[in-house]
Amino acid sequence: MICDDGGRLANSVGECRRGDCALPAERKKTKEELRMGKAIFVTGTGTDIGKTYVTGLIVKKLRDAGMNAGYYKAAISGAEKGEHGELIAGDAMHVNRVANIGETQENLVSYVYLEAVSPHLAARMNKNEIDFDRVEADFRRAVEKYDYLTMEGSGGIICPLRWDNEHHVIIDDLVKRLGLSCLIVADAGLGTINSAVLTIEHLRAREIPIKGVILNNFHEGDIMEEDNRLMIEEITGVPVIATVAGGDSELDIDVEKLKNLYE
Repeated sequence: MICDDGGRLANSVGECRRGDCALPAERKKTKEELRMGKAIFVTGTGTDIGKTYVTGLIVKKLRDAGMNAGYYKAAISGAEKGEHGELIAGDAMHVNRVANIGETQENLVSYVYLEAVSPHLAARMNKNEIDFDRVEADFRRAVEKYDYLTMEGSGGIICPLRWDNEHHVIIDDLVKRLGLSCLIVADAGLGTINSAVLTIEHLRAREIPIKGVILNNFHEGDIMEEDNRLMIEEITGVPVIATVAGGDSELDIDVEKLKNLYE
């Protein structure tokens, strides 16, 4: 992505951001340098489309099949308050519970904010900006512990994580830094063709590999949702690898196919 002289995004397509608004310049690390296990990044076509719900089913599927599978998220905003005032990372703890991971919150998520706003704004409001060296270190610890690590994003792929005088960082920058491929969760309903195709095209512009799409809130036999699935595949060439109906407790996908998405 490209910034104009004021540090604003000038174009949605490009190779990098201006030096003062990008992640700290580093040589791109090899997979061997970054991790021991395999990992994948789960992003969504927007907020509240069920990304965490689907992520829980993904990790559960692997663990139920005997895989050493774990979960990690860089930042959560909109946390709940516990009875003693402690912040509870609801997304991470949901996956922890559904997939029976048995992890502590501290190992599941690096930054937890109370305010239900974009992470960059929550961080600014709390004067606790995201340190991406810490995020990478936490990610590496998780991927060294688990054979299959699912990293969940915040909101969509263009969700800002940090936007201050030092850094302008969006989710896609972090995905690039960690060398991850993406799995996209999209709602099955009206408007999803547009949002799914735009997400796919942005990932391609950033040269981030795409492993597939999962449609959430899918109603088998619904003529519009069946057509949405077809049109996403026809327009982009990216497969819809699974669909999830409301209330599903299992992900309907072959576990070998699922684990082969991880790199």
